Amino acid sequence: MQFVRLTTCLCALFLATTVQPAGRPNVIIIYTDDQGSVDANCYGAKDLITPNIDRIAATGVRFTQMYSPSAICSASRAGLMTGRIPPRAGVPGNVSSQKGKAGMPTEQITIAELLKNNGYATGHIGKWHLGYTPETMPNGQGFDYSFGHMGGCIDNYSHFFYWVGPNRHDLWRQGREVWHDGEYFGDMMVDECKGFITRNQEKPFFIYWAINWPHYPLQGTDKWRKKYKNLPHPRDKYATFVSTTDELVGRVLDHLEALKLRENTIVLFQSDHGHSVEERTFGGGGSAGDYRGHKGNLFEGGIRVPSVISWPAGFPKGQVRDQFVVGTDWWPTFAELTGAKKPKGHKIDGSSIVNIIKSSKAKTPHDNYYWQLGRGKNPQWAVREGNWKLYNAARENVKPDSATALSNEDKKGFLADLSKDVTESKNLAKSNPDVVKRLRAIAAKYQAELN
Repeated sequence: MQFVRLTTCLCALFLATTVQPAGRPNVIIIYTDDQGSVDANCYGAKDLITPNIDRIAATGVRFTQMYSPSAICSASRAGLMTGRIPPRAGVPGNVSSQKGKAGMPTEQITIAELLKNNGYATGHIGKWHLGYTPETMPNGQGFDYSFGHMGGCIDNYSHFFYWVGPNRHDLWRQGREVWHDGEYFGDMMVDECKGFITRNQEKPFFIYWAINWPHYPLQGTDKWRKKYKNLPHPRDKYATFVSTTDELVGRVLDHLEALKLRENTIVLFQSDHGHSVEERTFGGGGSAGDYRGHKGNLFEGGIRVPSVISWPAGFPKGQVRDQFVVGTDWWPTFAELTGAKKPKGHKIDGSSIVNIIKSSKAKTPHDNYYWQLGRGKNPQWAVREGNWKLYNAARENVKPDSATALSNEDKKGFLADLSKDVTESKNLAKSNPDVVKRLRAIAAKYQAELN
């Protein structure tokens, strides 16, 4: 009996220790831009080819209720970087894409600062859109290394700001403007990621790879353009860019494997918010599936995003999590996974979701949650409690289409029970006044803090 008990104890000790990898994990956040809620093969998109997004999901966990911190670019990034609801992080909407304009306040503590202070090499590759002064550019916000564009989007060959005039070049390395006319930005991002990994492979590293794709301009490679030539416009151009993005991700994953680093590297792939229906993206191309809405509004299609995370040495594989979680949860989650010491008294809105990643039975950490776009008298906002969601669309940042247009009455409060209607097709506000009153009180509490 003593031998049996000893053997059992030794086996239990062995099992307990072998699931913990040696050394602190590397962390790579791949943050895409304007990718639709269901736009990956592992999310049910049958007309897209995304083997590398699917590869991350197959070796890790896929979320079905991951919500972005906001439905617009800068605000979502601020929420991710700080673990705070964007207005609390000082970024309620988009910041300027013009040089010399400040962005997210420097007193905010980014994931990069958190990990750098705990011994990590930190690198930013791709889009920033959180400030265009030395203090608010990546090197001033915790990144040892930075390469990419500071504004919202660039042409992928000339690297000029792609929006409105005057034309201005926007490509930077370590806070200094660099010129690579004619070089494809996608290839440069891959080279920069691989170089940073190679240089820092002997110590823990963190990469924030903010791919400004499939955000306009839709400039995918000819290989994928030919592959999707029979898809209707503008899905063909959007699909081309999604698969080009997926291919870049695969090249970086392959590099990790070649250096034998993949096993102890956490890779998170997530979109910043829903797909765009702006004129610059031909009025659409992306898909929210059954969800209503898109980028710029707080319906499900604007904030429910594809999200997969993998850590071969530390996470379960090929599993799905249906719990309600938010992009602000990544700050405390990575703090826990890396053993980073958090500043005392530092208030964040996210909560660690390590238990959820490891177990489908773990509960959501959020009794309620609040989103807000803009400040002032009439910002867009939404609040969720359990399966109830109340959306107040007093101001709509993106011109509404048939999927999001609301009556004046509905704009004042659109109530949905997501357990019964994820399409948010029927407003239940009039038939549930007590629920509306309770959710409005929750929203008012957040607003009193944030504004």
